[in-house]
Amino acid sequence: MPALQWDEGTAYDLFVSLYVLHRPVTFGVRPSWAAGVRSRMPAQQRDFLEKVQSFLPVPLSWLYLLPAEAKTAAGALHALAQLNAAERLPSLLITADTPIEVINTLNNITLRQTWTSAEQEVLRATLLRRGIFPRSNTLNNVCETWSDLTSAGKQYLQAITTYYQVFFKEEDSRIQPMLRTALQQAKSLAVNVELTWLLEELSHGVHFEQAADAEQVILVPSYWSSPLVFYSRIAENRLLVLFGARPETHDLTSGEALPQDLVDMMKAIADPTRLRILRFLSGGPQTPTELARRLRLRPPTVIHHLNALRLAGLVEINLPAEGERGYNLRREALNDAISLLIEFLTLDSDL
Repeated sequence: MPALQWDEGTAYDLFVSLYVLHRPVTFGVRPSWAAGVRSRMPAQQRDFLEKVQSFLPVPLSWLYLLPAEAKTAAGALHALAQLNAAERLPSLLITADTPIEVINTLNNITLRQTWTSAEQEVLRATLLRRGIFPRSNTLNNVCETWSDLTSAGKQYLQAITTYYQVFFKEEDSRIQPMLRTALQQAKSLAVNVELTWLLEELSHGVHFEQAADAEQVILVPSYWSSPLVFYSRIAENRLLVLFGARPETHDLTSGEALPQDLVDMMKAIADPTRLRILRFLSGGPQTPTELARRLRLRPPTVIHHLNALRLAGLVEINLPAEGERGYNLRREALNDAISLLIEFLTLDSDL
């Protein structure tokens, strides 16, 4: 059984929030609200962040290795500032499981300050193996950035510092109490349940087969990641997982208590393709490739619909150690959603 460890800090949410704000639809956030947050920054910095966020992940390994006192948002910015400018973006992107051919390709681009279509194909193939379908401009953004890492590192520090000042500084203090509460609740839950069940419960239905092979699993509460999860193998036998710390009744854009789970459910099923996906999943687990074949759609389109159903809590994911992820229907969640709708419709019906 893997050893369980805990970590915490708003530094994680600083980077998760940037990731979410540049992919609002994936996380069920109104694009207009996300654009409004980004518009608080000067245009040049906003455009640069949009460029690098097209390929930067949430740097879980880098964040975990920070000293405990540096795991606040302000502490992470200070740690970034201490790095040589040319090392900043590689420190956030390159991890222990980054393929050596990718590292060599990026190093060659930096040395030559130019790139080839073959080098772009190496990057594309790696992303595809990980189930990521890059947009047409993503690979160009990576190559352009790596061709001048010193300039990019300076711009990145300036942009993320501005983002902290105009938005996340206030968010930082707002979410701290909820992170602490979620951490304590998770620790209490962990006393009485097995790790496999704990991970599934905290992640709202993700099966981590990788956890069985790990010697250590590190769990970190995150307000901005809800209801999805971020995870990374930060060493050969260490798995780090961010779990949702935002109360289900809280709306991300306002921070107020709203029946957002009901809204998400209604939006998710108000689409004929998603209804068909739910019907197919009712017969048993399916992979995106299998669903794409039955629906006669491209896999990226199917994954988009599955993400919407995942956000609504209607499907769960099985993450195998190797191979394509699988999806299952969460029948109990579907029944709960129907009950919630009935309850909402009858609330204050005598008024």
